[in-house]
Amino acid sequence: MSKKSHSNVVLVVDDSPESLSFVNDTLEEAGYNVLVALEGRQALTIARRIRPDMILMDALMPNKDGFETCRELRGIPELAAIPVIFMTGLTDSASIVKGLEAGGVDYLTKPIKPEELLARMSVHLNNARLTSSAYNALDSAGQHLFSVSRQGRILWATPQTLSLFARAGASEEWQMTSLATALNNWLSPPAQREADQMLSLTVISGAGASEQEKRLSVTFIRHISEDEKLLRLSEAAETTGEELLREKLNLTKRESEVLAWISQGKTNWEAAQILQMSPRTVNKHLEQIFKKLSVQNRTAAARIALSILERD
Repeated sequence: MSKKSHSNVVLVVDDSPESLSFVNDTLEEAGYNVLVALEGRQALTIARRIRPDMILMDALMPNKDGFETCRELRGIPELAAIPVIFMTGLTDSASIVKGLEAGGVDYLTKPIKPEELLARMSVHLNNARLTSSAYNALDSAGQHLFSVSRQGRILWATPQTLSLFARAGASEEWQMTSLATALNNWLSPPAQREADQMLSLTVISGAGASEQEKRLSVTFIRHISEDEKLLRLSEAAETTGEELLREKLNLTKRESEVLAWISQGKTNWEAAQILQMSPRTVNKHLEQIFKKLSVQNRTAAARIALSILERD
């Protein structure tokens, strides 16, 4: 087997010293940088410290098996996109399905054939690089985008999305429980979900007198794959008056959203950030609002909006 030069780091997780040694030698001979772990908890610790490009995971291990470890990895946004290939002596269909449902991208049965292992790794590493490039482009664009599995677990999120979750008081625990449940229900069955459909969420943080409530909105963008959906996160208006403004003032959906935020004292820039549009677009919407309301400025428009919302 000819040795090639790779920059990829592969984490091999197996409680069998013989199997671990065999896979380690195979990968090192092929030029990969190899990390090893003997069980699931150790694998999670290593993955957090040194993010590997791929994980080869034994399915059956003591304490924390490969299936549970993979599910935990998928629940950690910064690690969720790492491809996991299961290695196991289990060959029944139920075990294979269990591995794929846990988040694995492939399944190899022992004894491992070196040529097959390296070929499959090459395919999945290439797919991961393509996906990473697309995600990095989205990160650079500054969009509040994230992707989730069918179960509602966050697989990837832009820094802007994570920042908005933090500002709203949406803890990691809330994301893995309440958010995942809401998204799972909303995305099932997936065939019924179409672009631009929106889900409203309420985040409650703190307790007692310090309890705070924040409303967020999730918009469906598209199906990335059977098990990954692309969504957009936005900060919902504190009032549900957009529809009322649209109905009473004959505004478009976007115009009513802009007016609702302006009536709450938000600047054009703040409204643009909340509504995921440019300040210039907010200005254009305001020009149309002024015409429809026969007013000259934002103060007069906000006064009309407040009179409607307060009556309601």
